[in-house]
Amino acid sequence: MWIVVGAAVILIIACVILIFGRPYKTISMEAAVKMMESESGYIIVDVRTPEEYQEGHIPNAVNVPLDGIMEDDVENALPDKNQVLMVYCYTGRRSAAASEKLANMGYQNIYNIGGIVDWPGEKVK
Repeated sequence: MWIVVGAAVILIIACVILIFGRPYKTISMEAAVKMMESESGYIIVDVRTPEEYQEGHIPNAVNVPLDGIMEDDVENALPDKNQVLMVYCYTGRRSAAASEKLANMGYQNIYNIGGIVDWPGEKVK
């Protein structure tokens, strides 16, 4: 009987981690594009280096490099912690790390949209 109870507890913990585990949402670039077309009031955040950003970025994106995500720097660029943030990098790896950092700083509506390699539109230089 204790084995069944223990297994049930582990199952409940696993479900909670799956449902609430990440403090941000990861969505596909396709879903992000649809969101951009249907919603307003969001900020697109490019966490690549300034050099990468200058080579080409998603229109209207702000550059907040991953290495520069610290409380003071971010709060100047992203003052509203309840605003929807769509975070991307080149392939999605840095955007996941940045999304985690932003969530730990109290930002509430973060979407990791992956990498610019999947961006179907034009890039701004």
